[in-house]
Amino acid sequence: MIKFTIVTCTYNAEAVLQRTLDSVMKQTYCNIEHLIIDGVSKDKTLTMVKAYQHKNDVGESAHEILVFSEPDKGLYDAMNKGIDRATGDYLIFLNAGDVFPSEDTLEFVEGCVGEGEELPGVLYGDTQIVNSHGHVLGLRRLRPPRHLTWRSFRRGMLVCHQAFYARTDLAKETPYDLQYRFSADVDWCIRIMQLCAKRKLAIRNVEEVIVNYLNEGMTEQNHKASLKERFHVMVNHYGWVITILMHGWFVVRSVVKR
Repeated sequence: MIKFTIVTCTYNAEAVLQRTLDSVMKQTYCNIEHLIIDGVSKDKTLTMVKAYQHKNDVGESAHEILVFSEPDKGLYDAMNKGIDRATGDYLIFLNAGDVFPSEDTLEFVEGCVGEGEELPGVLYGDTQIVNSHGHVLGLRRLRPPRHLTWRSFRRGMLVCHQAFYARTDLAKETPYDLQYRFSADVDWCIRIMQLCAKRKLAIRNVEEVIVNYLNEGMTEQNHKASLKERFHVMVNHYGWVITILMHGWFVVRSVVKR
């Protein structure tokens, strides 16, 4: 039975955290480890987390919930702490405000892996965007391709980070690169997929929406800096020529769509 490790990074997240905790609590799949990596919140975040732990302990679910609250160097440093502490087969990053689209999401994803087969390096799916009130705004503009490789991200981040379930052993070999403040997730996904290619591990599309993603994260608030970082990530992995050509296409595409 596959074990999923869900990593939720928080800092003063009381406004949006409860629906994330409720979403994990309601999952019908039982083999879940939930790591909450808190950056020493000053609001009611930790109080909410303790109440969540208590509900779990008295039998509302059978999940393993572990909480760590300590200073960090930012979001990706917190995510690396989650990777270090994870004991599951797959990692899921579900941050405050993000939720699973249904109560049986993880049960469905687990069913996409055949009994006895070698675990795919990555399980991925589609994404719905939600606002700060949790209302679904629609599908993410960039849609996941039917077949995904590390070269696919030349056309942009086609799979949302939260809909990209990487095998934990691969993630432990490939932590987030902290030189990137806003776009380390793009670089990380590419490097995970490069490991899959090197080891001939499957990258499997589960062909379903597997996350409702809150569209008010750090990279939205720092959009220009994020785009500059993504350009450098692409140059690092794909070279200058491909990167410049693809960015030219991005500009043409945006003009045509207006």
